[in-house]
Amino acid sequence: MTVQKGQNVVIGENVTFGENVVIGNNVVIYEGVTIGNHCIIQDNAVIGKQPTRAKNSILPEVKKLPPTIIGSGVTISTSAIIYANAELADDVFVADLATVRERVTIGEKTIVGRGVSVENDCKVGIKCKLETNCYITAYSELGDYVFIAPYVVTTNDNYMARSKERYDKFKGVTIKNGGRVGANSTILPGKVIHEDGAVAAGSVVTKDVEKQKIVVGSPARVLREVPEDQLLKNNI
Repeated sequence: MTVQKGQNVVIGENVTFGENVVIGNNVVIYEGVTIGNHCIIQDNAVIGKQPTRAKNSILPEVKKLPPTIIGSGVTISTSAIIYANAELADDVFVADLATVRERVTIGEKTIVGRGVSVENDCKVGIKCKLETNCYITAYSELGDYVFIAPYVVTTNDNYMARSKERYDKFKGVTIKNGGRVGANSTILPGKVIHEDGAVAAGSVVTKDVEKQKIVVGSPARVLREVPEDQLLKNNI
């Protein structure tokens, strides 16, 4: 085990490191975290943080979650926060100021961009690109090779925080393999973007997006088929 540490690093009990791990200044790693080989953890990052719960939160109270697991070749950049019970596969890149919440899994070689929030109970596939300041709402599932442009917002609450009726009806979004969402788009709760579906910039998705269709507008409507040369099968 070779670990290079900066100043003011705090490491909890029973943390395990692989070979050639580099840790910057002021990093906090909570107990039980597992970190693989050849990882880089930059200044002020926090790994394994247990979630805290607001008094009026509707989320169930959890006493203590299992530790975070970080694969090999992972980079966690400056001031990023990775919560407990998150799992990052090999070669994931988490940019500055990003947040990955509890019970989230991130697939191999996915990029989580600057300021991105991946909320609790999400699953993200391999080789996805989540670009600057996009928001992945809780209970969402993204397949492989998904592209989310800057400032995309996904939602999971049709009742907008009013009435108890909403409590059992939260539903995140689903974006299947090769789905793409343009900048500043909004995806409403429970909607599905099917394989190779594409959402144009600035659109509001109120209905499911069919396979290999491009939608545009508010509300988003079908514009045309995704061109053959843009399909995922022709680009991997």
